[in-house]
Amino acid sequence: MKNILNKLEGDRAIWAIVVFLAVLSFMPVYSASTNLVYVSNNGTPTYHLLKHVVLLFFGFLIIYGVHKIPYRYFSGGSVLMLPLVIVLLIYTLTKGTTIGGANASRWIQIPFIGVGFQTSTLANVVLMVYVARYLARNKENKITFKESVLQLWVPVAITLMLILPANFSTTAIIFLMILLVAYIGGYPFKYIASVVGIGVLVLTLFVLTAKAFPNVMPNRVDTWISRVENFSDKNGEEGYQVEKAKIAIASGGLKGRGPGKSVQKNFLPQSSSDFIFAIIVEEYGLLGALIVILAYLFLLFRMIIATKKATSVFAALLIIGVGLPIIFQAIINMAVAVNLFPVTGQTLPLVSSGGTSIWMTCFAIGIILSVTANKEKVIAVENEENPLDILHEAIG
Repeated sequence: MKNILNKLEGDRAIWAIVVFLAVLSFMPVYSASTNLVYVSNNGTPTYHLLKHVVLLFFGFLIIYGVHKIPYRYFSGGSVLMLPLVIVLLIYTLTKGTTIGGANASRWIQIPFIGVGFQTSTLANVVLMVYVARYLARNKENKITFKESVLQLWVPVAITLMLILPANFSTTAIIFLMILLVAYIGGYPFKYIASVVGIGVLVLTLFVLTAKAFPNVMPNRVDTWISRVENFSDKNGEEGYQVEKAKIAIASGGLKGRGPGKSVQKNFLPQSSSDFIFAIIVEEYGLLGALIVILAYLFLLFRMIIATKKATSVFAALLIIGVGLPIIFQAIINMAVAVNLFPVTGQTLPLVSSGGTSIWMTCFAIGIILSVTANKEKVIAVENEENPLDILHEAIG
């Protein structure tokens, strides 16, 4: 065990909190998966738990492999990966797996292992690294909107437009995160306002076109609208899920019903993924909820510390770009469960059951650890004694 720990580089606190969240997920996933067994008649709770453990195991292998890569390589890697991401998104949009016939093509099946790959999660990480690269390279230059449109916003727009038809919530989150990173990275605010205006205009035209030609993208725009409507009017599937989640949270009390004793897991369709926070509160109470919230807050705190200690502008923006979406996604997931936000379909990072959402979160964490590992190496080099100084001391 000591030899394994010695091979881990980077911020040990981030390693610890990631392991903690992963281990914390075992019992809620095992408990909530009884619904999956009942609805799909597929496997047993033990099967779904083992599947979750295996996905996390490979996720930690991803963290370990990625955190050994010098972070500067991710800059050029994002440029090489972006065309591949666009190709994958086109393939997903045209040939991807649908959800309940609603034309929500978000997944492609990975051959031989039978795991669905959600290409938008990869696009999220690659885009964030690409934006951080652009901002870092132009930190000392005067940015003009015309120049930045071609180099920055056209690749971003193409990628987001390929995600939008099947997944509005993910598109909106990525867009907001990009705007936040751009603002932190010193991109002129007046240009950001222009980008927001153009984005709203494009979204409006997309919605109007989809409504005018419903056969092109059946149900998706209507689904977005119904989710917003159901946020205030508790009818339909989304309203049903939120009501059951609120019942689960209300019945949890201070200490909860106890591990595995959730009742609402039998009624929530997405109890092991989108609404797992509600199951955690029902089984472990307010104390369990606070532990989860504090875990993500501590992860955010360590990311801020890592950003302050970063040795370059790109390193700092890289942590912000790939780290903040993890925290933001967790906030949205918990906010949906307590009915502060409309249903979005966002999972709870490292806790919800899933496939590529876990792996891409691990990929992002690996990048953050790569940056913090580089800081440790710089400090180690700075603290090394100069051989010439040692020689002079010996002669003296």
